[in-house]
Amino acid sequence: MSSGRSLSRSLLKLPLSVLVKGTAIPSNPIEDHSIDINKPIIYALPYRSAVDLLSVQKQVMALGLPDPLQPLVINGKSFSRYVFTSSRDTVIGCDSDVPTESIALFSELLALHEEDTELDVQVIPVTVLWGRKPGKEDKHSNYLQSLNGPQKAKAVLLAGRDCLIRISPVVSLRYMANSHGTDSSIAHKLARVARIHFSRQKLAASGPNLPSRQALFSRLMKSKAIEKAIEDEANEKGIALEKVRKEAHDIMDEIAADFSYSLVKNGDRILGWLWNRIYQGININNAATVRRLAQDGHEIVYVPCHRSHMDYLLLSYVLYHEGMVPPHIAAGINLNFFPAGPIFRRGGAFFIRRSFKGNRLYSTIFREYLAELFAKGYSVEYFSEGGRSRTGRLLQAKTGMLAMTVQAMLRGLNRPVTLVPVYIGYEHVMEVGTYANELRGKHKEKENAGLVLRTIRKLRNFGQGYVNFGEPIPVNQYLNEHAPEWTKDIDPMGGSKPQWLTPVVNGLATKMMTNINDAAAANALTLCATALLASRQRALSRDSLVEQIECYLSLLKNVPYSSTYTMPSEDAETLVKHAVSLDKFVIDADSMGEIVSLDRNQSILMTYYRNNIIHLFAIPALIAQMLVRRQKLSLEQIKVNVAQIYPFLKQELFLSIEESRLDEVVEAYVTELANQGLISITDDMVELKQNNTQVLVLLGRTISETLQRYAIALNLLVANPELGKSDIELKSQDIAQRLGRLHGINAPEYFDKGVFSSMFTTLKEQAYLDVDGNSDHSKTSTLAELLYSLLYPEVRLTIRESVCQAMEHCNSNEPTAE
Repeated sequence: MSSGRSLSRSLLKLPLSVLVKGTAIPSNPIEDHSIDINKPIIYALPYRSAVDLLSVQKQVMALGLPDPLQPLVINGKSFSRYVFTSSRDTVIGCDSDVPTESIALFSELLALHEEDTELDVQVIPVTVLWGRKPGKEDKHSNYLQSLNGPQKAKAVLLAGRDCLIRISPVVSLRYMANSHGTDSSIAHKLARVARIHFSRQKLAASGPNLPSRQALFSRLMKSKAIEKAIEDEANEKGIALEKVRKEAHDIMDEIAADFSYSLVKNGDRILGWLWNRIYQGININNAATVRRLAQDGHEIVYVPCHRSHMDYLLLSYVLYHEGMVPPHIAAGINLNFFPAGPIFRRGGAFFIRRSFKGNRLYSTIFREYLAELFAKGYSVEYFSEGGRSRTGRLLQAKTGMLAMTVQAMLRGLNRPVTLVPVYIGYEHVMEVGTYANELRGKHKEKENAGLVLRTIRKLRNFGQGYVNFGEPIPVNQYLNEHAPEWTKDIDPMGGSKPQWLTPVVNGLATKMMTNINDAAAANALTLCATALLASRQRALSRDSLVEQIECYLSLLKNVPYSSTYTMPSEDAETLVKHAVSLDKFVIDADSMGEIVSLDRNQSILMTYYRNNIIHLFAIPALIAQMLVRRQKLSLEQIKVNVAQIYPFLKQELFLSIEESRLDEVVEAYVTELANQGLISITDDMVELKQNNTQVLVLLGRTISETLQRYAIALNLLVANPELGKSDIELKSQDIAQRLGRLHGINAPEYFDKGVFSSMFTTLKEQAYLDVDGNSDHSKTSTLAELLYSLLYPEVRLTIRESVCQAMEHCNSNEPTAE
């Protein structure tokens, strides 16, 4: 390095330390990108810039990576540890395309790889972005531009506090040498590929150019589909075209977002303050997968679960901090009230009516607007459940938005569309008390400014928050597998609805919800709630609670539920201490120690948190319940019993285990329970250990309420095979409510009609009912007896009596023959 260049960098360090506050993405690149710090590392930057290089130096050294300004020594020879893939502009112009020293360095390093087969230099591309403001559609410019000296000084002054250092996955020169050779043309190719990569990084961070709303409306009004819908509306209602056009314009104004980067940037500061005030930490997992999709040019559709109004704020905040563009969000029209509506709209929200069935003009405009977002490359977010879950479980997906997404693809999108399921979890949902009241019959309060202010006043420490990105679903690939000839139905007008659309969308929706549950986050509160609610008195000694949490942690660790779920890294004692600190439990003490319990009101609220993760323990809990009730079973019989009940659990809880793997999973859980000393296995016989039953009893009771619901419906069918779907659902609800009152069951979803409706669907799919709704008596009776055998005697008796009374009442209402 020349002394002049060294001096200029030294002089730059002081002002940069004051003016620049960089943020590295990802925050842990060594782990996220599997960087081997024992191998040689060089950095590739897009443009020659001392300011960029010094900004990178500060960030990478703080992350444990080598100093880019220190030379790289290989086989006794010294090399520069950084390379620029393009020269920057100067005030008088640009001196060259690719710096000759960069080509020389790549060429020399590739030559070394030919000589030394063990050598593997890692090239880490690093992009420095000064602000992430998207451009305007009417101002065409490259996504990543070089800046001359005065321009860079201006960027540092204006956007120094908004500097983003994007560290990309490693490029292995060993791989390049083995795959493509080591001649000089490969060095030129490396530089060209790097430039494309850097441009995509800028696009992924800032998003596409934004149109003005009026330009967007003008473009939409010229859409052939909207023109036809306007003409049809005018003809059907006998009104002037201009009047319908004005109505169409008003609908667009009601729907369309008005994205503002300045609001997002300022909102980031406010939300940062908010999260620090109410949460102890936000845990983010698997974001690297989403960054790769954005960088590779995918049209990303985020499909999160919906627990709280906090969800869309939290997800946008997380995406912004992970170096991606906050998405355009489909929000219910009920949120378009002053002052929240205009703020949400400028934050990327577009508003959708709860129902627009029969309103062809509105549905056409909304579909065209959504297609426009996809065509221009904006990421989109919608909550497929249609509303917030009041029970803590995933709801069955509403498929309208998903169908419109597929229809947008049928217009001929030239980019792959990928659904990204997102699991959002909390140790405290601020609306959970309201949900409980609504489930008891209280009318839902309409969203308004007063409600927002009352909510803000209640803000306090709510523990941890969790955002887990699930396994992405490439929609193009899904369509290729389930509707192989879908490309033949391409329709530029976007109004077609091929026959395969509904069944394929339904299957896609189920996969989407399953992938959300696969990414579940178990935490201190959900685990403690699961344990305490399994106790008859909703109380456990602290030692017993710790022991139960240890069982859960071992199950999660040793029999992983999926590749995307997360579990706490702390031990059971630490988790219980944290959960107790959230002030949701009653703590009493006697001479033998502390007792942790739930009062009646908290018991109802805690079911919400248990339901967030109940699917993680569905199969081991079912196995435990079998052994608690039967004491001793063969491994083969356990497998058979689980296989009979599993389809109902899979449908209701969106479980991802394929039936072909079920025996293998059952064996793994049985082995794990044996390793914990809860059961013994002798000559293929599995037996409950009598000296250590409490942990297994509590584990089994996690699923007992679900089994009770199944037993109610199946025994109703056995008692009267002629019952139709609506009668089964209604009578099952009545019996479940009665059972709940008699046995103190407070779970809000226990008598939820939707749960019984889902079960009816499974009964048909599994051939317990034929297409006409008639039951297979032998098959139904077998399953009903199995379910009865898994219930406690007092519950079994109540169900049997209630079924008899329900059928007597039903028969007494039948008309008698004259």
